[in-house]
Amino acid sequence: MRVITVGGGKVGTFIATQLVAQGHTVVILEKDAKRVAEAAATGAAAGVEWMLVDGCEVSSLASASPETADVVVAATGDDEDNLVVSLLSKQEFAVPRVIARVNNPDNEWMFNATWGVDVSVSTPHLLTSLVQEAVSVGDLVRLLSFDGGRVRLSEITLSEHSGAVGVAVAELGLPRDSSIVAVVRDQGVIVPRGDTALSAGDEVLLLVTEESEAEIRRLFIEKVDLSGA
Repeated sequence: MRVITVGGGKVGTFIATQLVAQGHTVVILEKDAKRVAEAAATGAAAGVEWMLVDGCEVSSLASASPETADVVVAATGDDEDNLVVSLLSKQEFAVPRVIARVNNPDNEWMFNATWGVDVSVSTPHLLTSLVQEAVSVGDLVRLLSFDGGRVRLSEITLSEHSGAVGVAVAELGLPRDSSIVAVVRDQGVIVPRGDTALSAGDEVLLLVTEESEAEIRRLFIEKVDLSGA
């Protein structure tokens, strides 16, 4: 996979390092000459191709051949720059997947398909979700947002009182615009099939929309009476 990362700061460099270690081809576009020089001197993100260009300029972005990239990551510390990179990548070069970093959570609403963003990542929101995931059982936790927040990757750890416990996936009656992606059980990952029955303690990963979230909450969170009364 060929990846272009715009922004050679700590975030962009970390992403590039991880991807290169996994065997991918990565190019970092960075407009700060000092930062590029430091990367060359320290060997930062070894194996990554660094280019001293401004990824917000269409001609500079073109020099990295984004039309051959599988993914463009807009990872600068400026939300306006990340939106410009995303829009150019999608509209001018038809990059299949554009991922953008959101620095200010108040700007997250703009990071959608209109600006060429396929996936937006807001670190404060992600950290909040991870904290919630660690302490929440029986509640739906949003992990990532897609399509401007209209589609969400969410997680729920089933309590023993959940009405979904003991029910096969095919019998849950999931909304048509939702799907169970995976079930984590006993530190293993289960790819669910129709006959997969859910158990208390399962971590269920779901793709849900704004419209289906309320029904998902009803199906997975609504409690059943286990007292036998």
